[in-house]
Amino acid sequence: MISTNINQLREKLRGGDIALGAGITLTDQTVTEALAPCVDFFWIDMEHNATTTESMLGHLIAARAGGAPSIVRIPNNDVGWVKRVLDSGAEGIILPRSYSCQEVADFVSACRYPPMGTRGFGPRRPMQYGRLGQQEYLEQANRDVFVVAQVETVELLSELDDVLKIEGLDSLVLGPQDLSGSMGRLGDTTHPDVVAAMKLVASKARAAGKFIGAGLGANADFAELLIECGVQWLQAGNDFEYMMKGCATAYSSIRARIATTD
Repeated sequence: MISTNINQLREKLRGGDIALGAGITLTDQTVTEALAPCVDFFWIDMEHNATTTESMLGHLIAARAGGAPSIVRIPNNDVGWVKRVLDSGAEGIILPRSYSCQEVADFVSACRYPPMGTRGFGPRRPMQYGRLGQQEYLEQANRDVFVVAQVETVELLSELDDVLKIEGLDSLVLGPQDLSGSMGRLGDTTHPDVVAAMKLVASKARAAGKFIGAGLGANADFAELLIECGVQWLQAGNDFEYMMKGCATAYSSIRARIATTD
C-alpha cells in the first residue's frame, strides 16, 4: 500500500487538534529519523537550503519509517520540481511565494493526475516500483496528496477568494516573514496590519473548507498568536534551531550549577 501518514495529519486537523511539525534543512536523514517520534509532520525545505533531490529522498524514507507525514516545499512553480518531489514519494507539497491565482491553479493541476489535473505519469517509489496496481495507485494518489499554496505576497492576498475556489487545493500556509515584507514591514510579523492579514487568510481558508498552516521559528509566543489567528498546523522551528537551542540551554544549566558550587 501507499504510505498514508498524511491522512493521520488530516484527521488530526479535522478533529480540531493543533499539529506541530519540524522544518528539515540539513542534508543528513538521521535528523529526520531522530525527530520522527516528536512531530506531527515534517516540512522538508528545498527553497532556502542546499537540499538535493537525493537528500530529500533520504528524508522521505526516514519520515515514512518513523510514521510521520512528509511535506516538501519546492523552490518554485517549475513542473519539473513537482514531478521529482511527488514521484519520489512526498505525501504533500508546498508552492512558495506565488503571485496569482493562475499560478496556484497551474501548480495544483500539476499535482494531480487526469482527469483531476495534468500530472505526468512516472512514479517509481510511490507505486512500490511496480508492485502496486496502476489504477489503485492513481485513485489513491489523487485522493491523498496534500497540496498546499503558501501565502507570502500581497498580490496573492488580493486574489484570495479566487484561490480558495481552486478544486484540489487542500491547504494554504502562511509565510509571515515574506508576507510582512510584501506589506512593507519585513520582520515586523506582529504588526497589527500583518496580524490582520493573517487572520483574514485563516478565516477565509477555514470558511472555504481548506486547512491553514504557517511556517515559523521555534517561538512559543508567536505560535500562540498564530493559533489565535486560526492556524491549525505549524512548522514550529527547524532542525538546526533545535540543536542550537538545546545546546545553549544545556550548557547554560551546567555553567549555572558550576557557578553555585564554586
